[in-house]
Amino acid sequence: MIRKNDMVMVITGRDKGKTGKVLAILSAKGRALVEKLQIVKRHQKPTQKIRQGGIVEKEASIHLSNLMLYCAKCSKAVRTGVKILKDGKKSRICKKCDQEIGVVS
Repeated sequence: MIRKNDMVMVITGRDKGKTGKVLAILSAKGRALVEKLQIVKRHQKPTQKIRQGGIVEKEASIHLSNLMLYCAKCSKAVRTGVKILKDGKKSRICKKCDQEIGVVS
């Protein structure tokens, strides 16, 4: 399960192999915004907030099936498992090296 602020790696598409931090999850569409990945150009009209119009570069969403969690210890995209901690909370772990990725609940 990918969540906000996770480090992920793109496993397919034009940004394959790149890593970034998840900025937002668009749960209704099953997509995510990843920092500095899937950059697209959009024409922006001048508004009250944005005085200068023109062509703006911003992140587009990437489907969750094209992302995998990134393990810093393994330095690769990994599958995850769940481990129950002593205090009863659940934690996500890397299947390869058993490194803790983050607390679930």
